Amino acid sequence: MTTDDKKKRARAIIRKLRKRFPDAECSLNNRSPLQLLVATILSAQCTDARVNIVTKDLFKRYKTAHDFAEANPEELSELIKSTGFYRNKTKSILGMAQAVVERHKGKVPKTMKELTALAGVGRKTANVVLGNAFGIDEGVVVDTHVKRITNRLKLTNKQDPEKIEQDLILIVPQKDWTLFPHLMIHHGRAICQARNPKCEACPINTLCPSSTN
Repeated sequence: MTTDDKKKRARAIIRKLRKRFPDAECSLNNRSPLQLLVATILSAQCTDARVNIVTKDLFKRYKTAHDFAEANPEELSELIKSTGFYRNKTKSILGMAQAVVERHKGKVPKTMKELTALAGVGRKTANVVLGNAFGIDEGVVVDTHVKRITNRLKLTNKQDPEKIEQDLILIVPQKDWTLFPHLMIHHGRAICQARNPKCEACPINTLCPSSTN
């Protein structure tokens, strides 16, 4: 299949999934770029639902980058413990916040280079913040849903997230780079599940080479 064929199919997939999931958006509750950055760090190996429970109290206690930078590590660890890997996440949040204070005057930076220089922030996390907090379509977030579904759709045959992202950048319109993973995540949770995909109820089964319907 040519790149042009994949582009046409990707656009058709996006159109159909937008109709099916008109409210698809970031499921991490946040009111600022800083809150989204912290929530995204916490979401590693953890459900968004659990993160939202934890951040409800966390964001009442720590409101600014200064607050996080000066947080007592033990207290912070206790608050985020239920998200898993809490020791590493504590170090990442403290290191990130200290760098934001020292290098960026307490404000989360708006570039990929500056974001990925922060503790605990890789390309995926930076893409989440750039796209959802700042409206900057720098790249495509690749999580487990995006990886699974784009492989099933034969939009990529890669397994490495960064290689998958590069494939998707070539075929997904840039204006949809932030939206696309949200559509994949909603579709993955509701229909295209890992073990038992509901192909008979899938709005894009006619566009999916892996469909059993």
